[in-house]
Amino acid sequence: MMLEARVIEGSTVEETMREIGRRARGAARLLAVAPTAVKNAALAAMAAQIRAAAPAILAANAEDVATAVRDGLAASFLDRLTLNPARVEAMARGIEEIAALADPVGRVLAGWTRPNGLVIERVATPLGVIGIIYESRPNVTADAGALCLKSGNAAILRGGSDGFRSSSAIVAALREGLHEAGLPVDAIQLVPTRDRAAVGAMLRGLDGAIDVIVPRGGKSLVARVQDEARVPIFAHLDGNCHVYVHAAADLAMAQAIVVNAKMRRTGICGAAETLLVDAAVAETHLPVLVAALRAAGCRIRGDAATRRLCPEVDAAEEADWSTEYLDAIMAVKVVDGLDAAIDHVGHYGSHHTDAIVTDDPAAAARFMAEIDSAILLWNASTQFADGGEFGMGAEIGIATGKMHARGPVGVEQLCSFKYRVTGTGQVRP
Repeated sequence: MMLEARVIEGSTVEETMREIGRRARGAARLLAVAPTAVKNAALAAMAAQIRAAAPAILAANAEDVATAVRDGLAASFLDRLTLNPARVEAMARGIEEIAALADPVGRVLAGWTRPNGLVIERVATPLGVIGIIYESRPNVTADAGALCLKSGNAAILRGGSDGFRSSSAIVAALREGLHEAGLPVDAIQLVPTRDRAAVGAMLRGLDGAIDVIVPRGGKSLVARVQDEARVPIFAHLDGNCHVYVHAAADLAMAQAIVVNAKMRRTGICGAAETLLVDAAVAETHLPVLVAALRAAGCRIRGDAATRRLCPEVDAAEEADWSTEYLDAIMAVKVVDGLDAAIDHVGHYGSHHTDAIVTDDPAAAARFMAEIDSAILLWNASTQFADGGEFGMGAEIGIATGKMHARGPVGVEQLCSFKYRVTGTGQVRP
């Protein structure tokens, strides 16, 4: 019924990728003008197909996980890779939440009339073809496909080799939904090979077919994309996120936030990696916070001041302050006030997500104004650094750059704009 992407017999990976790009470009032209109702119908059908295909998706995922276990991959990696019925249902619900969002395409972002009578409008438009390169996160397959569709973009998905079977099963369901709604199935394509040469082909842009690359994975993947990409990228290199417990922090609140920020899911980019505790409350707050973290299964690496109050913790080294552990490990440091906390985050942070716990609004305002991160939180866990939690339906990733998209990349961030100018016969003198 549908033309699935696959390595064309007798062709090279490069030739196959160019064909995928050609199909995506054709699909993008149709999606750019697809009515909202048609896109929403496709999304509803995609969610239904995910639910119907749940047994096949879970069976494919079980094979991926078994291979990963056999290969001795880390627990944090396995957590990101593993699907279960609840996570499959969450994928389907996520698609439905994206369908319920306002259509970003065609929105008039600004409008004005010139003295000569020209009416000028700035209007949101799709980016075109988006290449998503990701690792060990099968749910990204559904999120990315749905977000791109809602925003009128075609998606070329290159999932991690370890989740290849899972992603293939998910994409098959998404393409069934597209077919059911009468939209081009090549609007969502999965790179049909594990060959890493396909990544290089995407980074070169597939002869101009790809408009934007979004990498979502480990530091080495993102670094390669940033080094080699010949097209624009939305990315963050790592998520070295901080929680600063200020002198005016409520201890019970701080304890709940710190434990959640670190331990709810240690393998996500919004997990806190460093805890900063104000010296003014270190004696009262730090032992309680460290004990709570340790009780939750977290290993602590502390500076000298931390170890004086909590001698049971390991000694931190310089590298710990800039490490994204993605594991049940946290670096802890005592800082001499708000200025020192801001300086530490500014020096070691990755501009991803940082939080302050305090009852002092002035301190919170300074922290959020002076720290240059994509997401800043006051009295809330860093684990809220997520497009779904922001009410954006889902996200295709977190961007820490300063051009176009920053923070969670949702449907609005997957649009550019153009100007529409309407006249009544004006000519320029």
